[in-house]
Amino acid sequence: MNSTTLRTKWFILRTSIDERLAYRGDFAFATLVRFLPIVTQVFLWGAIYQAQSAGEERVINSYRYSDMVAYYLLVMVGRAFSSMPGLTSGIARDVRDGSIKRFLTQPVDLIDWMFWNRVAHKLVYYAVATGPFLLVFYLCRDYFRQEVTPTLVAAWIASLIMAFLVGFLIEALLGLLAFWFLEVSSLIFIYMLLSYFLSGHMLPLDWLPEPVAGWIQWLPFKYLAFFPSAVILGRYSPPVLARELLIEAGWVVVLYLANRWALKRGLRRYSAYGG
Repeated sequence: MNSTTLRTKWFILRTSIDERLAYRGDFAFATLVRFLPIVTQVFLWGAIYQAQSAGEERVINSYRYSDMVAYYLLVMVGRAFSSMPGLTSGIARDVRDGSIKRFLTQPVDLIDWMFWNRVAHKLVYYAVATGPFLLVFYLCRDYFRQEVTPTLVAAWIASLIMAFLVGFLIEALLGLLAFWFLEVSSLIFIYMLLSYFLSGHMLPLDWLPEPVAGWIQWLPFKYLAFFPSAVILGRYSPPVLARELLIEAGWVVVLYLANRWALKRGLRRYSAYGG
């Protein structure tokens, strides 16, 4: 990677950060509002467990109430890394209105530009959200009973980084389908619906019966939320954890190649007219 390429990437990142900070008040408010569902989920699961318990601590599918609260908080962290609001619709809009032409006339790669734009988004997001996250986790510290080792923390961080990559590549790939289908709003709705369920955002995936649970385990969606949460909760043995990290890395490679293929084929069939 030469110095010109590095300067280009740094320029994209810096410019994208400036764009996010242009309306920092609105961005900060929208970020903080996203923490409100945490309160409702804690009370919801509390009501579910109390309704099914008669004095002693209730266990549902190997999850105690404290486990469910810890799981949901960790899912929020995973989703904060893997969710890409506006990415798919933004690519489709650029294809539809011809704005994507700038990537044909300038020495900037579309996927590279989108990637650093999203990195900037996450950097600004966590600059705002780290404080609330730390406060929430401190207040809920008694719900975390699993002993956390340096190995688990390292695996968790690796899973979160790859969750960002998997989420980015899936939604970028959906956006690139606009070369074939100019209107992708229905695809976005279907993806969001599937992702909410298959990523473990709604319920832990190990609650699902076989053979459905077995099939879902091989899909990339679980790496968006369930897998990072399960890692830090110690629900994987060391050999299985290593295998899952390798599978997640494999999905990153497969999705990246799929994005490159879709971009190359899409640009071949793309036509734009006017200014």
